[in-house]
Amino acid sequence: MKPNTNPGGASFWLSFRRVFTLFFFLGRKTGKSRVFILAGLIPVAIAVIVRVFTPGRAEDVVAVFNEILLVIYVTLYIVILSLFYGTSIVADEIEDRTLSYLTTRPLAKSGIFLGKYAAYVTLMFLMVTSSLFFSFFIMNGHRFLDPVLYLTFLRYAGALGLGILAYTALFAFLGTFLKRAILVGLLFGFGWENVVQYFPGSTQRLSLVHYMKSLMPRRAAGGPLSILLFRLEPTRPAVAVLMLIVIAAAFLALACWLFRTKEYLYEE
Repeated sequence: MKPNTNPGGASFWLSFRRVFTLFFFLGRKTGKSRVFILAGLIPVAIAVIVRVFTPGRAEDVVAVFNEILLVIYVTLYIVILSLFYGTSIVADEIEDRTLSYLTTRPLAKSGIFLGKYAAYVTLMFLMVTSSLFFSFFIMNGHRFLDPVLYLTFLRYAGALGLGILAYTALFAFLGTFLKRAILVGLLFGFGWENVVQYFPGSTQRLSLVHYMKSLMPRRAAGGPLSILLFRLEPTRPAVAVLMLIVIAAAFLALACWLFRTKEYLYEE
């Protein structure tokens, strides 16, 4: 497939806006989204159960949030969301045989890809932060008047949001040229990421989860005894933010280039 110069077609920003609007509203109604929304209720249900059975024991409540709920969000929930949404940006269009319809419209190809990416990232961020909001404030209901509580929540939400950007960009890139990108993504997300983060030294920096964990509030995350921060040798927060943004931008640039130049064939 020759690169689309898009003569006479819509500009990048117009293409981006049209595709973003279409897939954001369509994405909310899919069965996949409903399943993931229900999955996001699991940490909320755990938070409710803990609050019911440990009334007034603030240290136990904080420990459960740090040792169970944060681990669910950081190492499980956002990885699964990013994997399935990221790899589906191209794969769903090929499977549904709608890719040719999209690419033959007067739309910029980069606008198509990035518009769909942004729509899915927005959906995922809303799912994750909604679930995090309810579980976090259920667990910390005894501290509603503490302004530090709200800053802590924003730091958690920001770290998870940057993680979604980077993971989804990586998996979207894999989806542009691998037929079974989801299998490679599973090996990376639940193999490499879950092992290398506990290696000592600079090896940790070869994982995305390392930079997310480096942005977590250390005191709120339970200090050195927290499972999530076990063996963590954190990168400075400013550097961690920059690394996640650069990683996301690099993989998105590669994915857009492949999407514009690669010829995709439908399987019989």
